[in-house]
Amino acid sequence: MASLLYQTIEQISREKHIEPEVIVAAIEDAMIVAARKYYKTEEDLRAKFNPDSGQVDVFAVRPVVDEVTDPKKEFTLAEAKKFDPNAQVGGEIVIPKPTDVLGRIAAQTAKQVIMQKVREAERDTIYNEYNGRVGELVNCVVKRTEGPDVIVDLGRAEARMPKREQSRLETYNIGDRLRVVIRAVDRSAKGPQVIVSRADPILVQRLFEMEVPEIYDGTVQIRAAAREAGERTKIAVQSRDKDVDPVGACVGMKGMRVQSIIRELRGEKIDIIPYSEDTVTFAQKALSPAKVTRVQIIDPETRHLEIIVEDTQLSLAIGKKGQNVRLASKLIGWNVDIKSEEEKRQEIEAQMSALTAPGTPLSELKGVGPKTVERIETHGITTIEKLADMTPEQLTEIPGIGEKMVEKIQLSVAAYFQSLENPEAETESIEALADVESAEDAAEQAEASAEAVEAADVAAEEIEAPTEAEEIVRHDATQSEAGAGEFHDGAKAADKSGNE
Repeated sequence: MASLLYQTIEQISREKHIEPEVIVAAIEDAMIVAARKYYKTEEDLRAKFNPDSGQVDVFAVRPVVDEVTDPKKEFTLAEAKKFDPNAQVGGEIVIPKPTDVLGRIAAQTAKQVIMQKVREAERDTIYNEYNGRVGELVNCVVKRTEGPDVIVDLGRAEARMPKREQSRLETYNIGDRLRVVIRAVDRSAKGPQVIVSRADPILVQRLFEMEVPEIYDGTVQIRAAAREAGERTKIAVQSRDKDVDPVGACVGMKGMRVQSIIRELRGEKIDIIPYSEDTVTFAQKALSPAKVTRVQIIDPETRHLEIIVEDTQLSLAIGKKGQNVRLASKLIGWNVDIKSEEEKRQEIEAQMSALTAPGTPLSELKGVGPKTVERIETHGITTIEKLADMTPEQLTEIPGIGEKMVEKIQLSVAAYFQSLENPEAETESIEALADVESAEDAAEQAEASAEAVEAADVAAEEIEAPTEAEEIVRHDATQSEAGAGEFHDGAKAADKSGNE
């Protein structure tokens, strides 16, 4: 007949779902730890549990060797025969250790070791059982709350439902029965290892598998699901049988099947969408109930879509706080930009105006003086872009522009376009322009000085050389003076002859 201790071991094994041998091994290990602590020995200790008597015997085991290397752990043949006359080299000598002398402290140590071993065995059992059941739908009862987390009873173990795995519309009271899906199993957690969820999209899929026979037997498949727990869920379904309507099978007669799932989710809205391999068609269906005008793939590599809807459908397509477009993006797995017809028209107009916009005025060109700019504009060239298209021969045809000025203009235009592509290279171009400009300024100053000297010479010549009119006036004046002198001389001669 089994002892009372062994009966207790069997009862614990049934409650904790642990094999009795595991608990027996824990008791034996605990007795070894307690005996080693009491006897303070380094010997190899072993324990043996007797199910009939409930007694745990502890033994010290020493091997028999020819040459002893550790006297505390080994016996010679002569020493071994003192305990066992039949001892031989290579055998072992078992020396009983009394356990009735173990005190309260040793018993407390054994108790702690047993409890620790049992807990570890229980955690290993739970992990091995539930690790392969991730994604499975299970029933549970709310047991208690720990802060924001809800602790539920799965029957054989406790599970934890964190705040992030709870539905926004639901409140949980102790004793409530719930359907949850196993989200993960955490082996290193201090509390319950099993993590369950009421917010995972897999929960909706498992509920549909229970309510819709076509999904359970594989005739209808759920290809994708996106969910915002407590608000709305979108699922994409596809039928493997052309005679079976996937959406109708999920909705059921008068909506009975989907209504049952909605009640389980506390009124959460569910959109059932037919799946399509064509991304454009799938995107149009995913934005339901909004009507999509057109879908354009912007970049297949980054999975970027642009969806155009009518102006009256824009708010419906976006949804409350962007919910509808977010769920559609998750469902199809693409980044979605949604625009109205008016927004798209304005965008196209802006692009067209940018293409037909006037070029950069010549005043932005560095290194070219305002007089040169005025000469070029007089010739009909008003932008830098048009100036860049002109050849040196065409530039020299403009009055007042020579070969040196053409070279200067070309450098300035090249520097402008280079600054658009690489702003750092603009400094080098400006320095080159500065060198050319300084040389041309020196030449212009020398030319201006020569012109000033020439103008001064001309002015001096004009002052020194009388004009033709001045020559005539001067000649007349000379003749008048001569006539007046002859008249005066004649009058003097008459007066003299009269006196005589």
